[in-house]
Amino acid sequence: MVLYFTSNVVDPPAFLYVGKDKVENEELIKYGLDEDIWFHVDNLSSAHIYLRLAEGVSWDDIPAELLEDCAQLTKANSIDGNKKDNITVIYTPWSNLKKDGSMAVGQVGFKDQKKVKRIHVIQRLNPIVNRLNKTKVEKFPDLRQEKEDRARELRSRDRSTQLKRQKEEKIKERENREKRWQKEHAYDDLFSEDVVAESSNQDRKSDFEEDFM
Repeated sequence: MVLYFTSNVVDPPAFLYVGKDKVENEELIKYGLDEDIWFHVDNLSSAHIYLRLAEGVSWDDIPAELLEDCAQLTKANSIDGNKKDNITVIYTPWSNLKKDGSMAVGQVGFKDQKKVKRIHVIQRLNPIVNRLNKTKVEKFPDLRQEKEDRARELRSRDRSTQLKRQKEEKIKERENREKRWQKEHAYDDLFSEDVVAESSNQDRKSDFEEDFM
């Protein structure tokens, strides 16, 4: 079972989710998406909270209000962390999580420590926690299928983008060819027989000069 929460401090609303227990956390670690950001209380046992970023939003640009929601929800879902003040919540992109066979169930490491950020949480803020808890929904998703569907969607989108780019490149290439042809043949008419004849004095009437007198 996965618990889903909605944060309305941003528009459009952001979605957070958490596994019911450490076994469920293993599934979340395994089948997370590239746009997911992982939160955990530092040096204490806690639930794994995930924030699913909206498309186009970088994890470096998460609004402060949304980070506060994530940190408060993480603290509230830590047995020890929820009782203490002045704790630290760490967060990193899902893609930075590292899992190997030597780790216990629910335990993770990081591929790059430089990609781990920290939030200082002074104390539990009940208004935030209560607001988020009111949006809680329990679901039993097929996480593996969701990940496969997302990968399929991205592949399809990439193909569409590539086809569109190829079409635009062909149009641009055709336009450039036409411009080059026009430039290369811009003076062709100046040397046509009719133009030469019109500019020649050979066939003019004998009194053509009188027109200027």
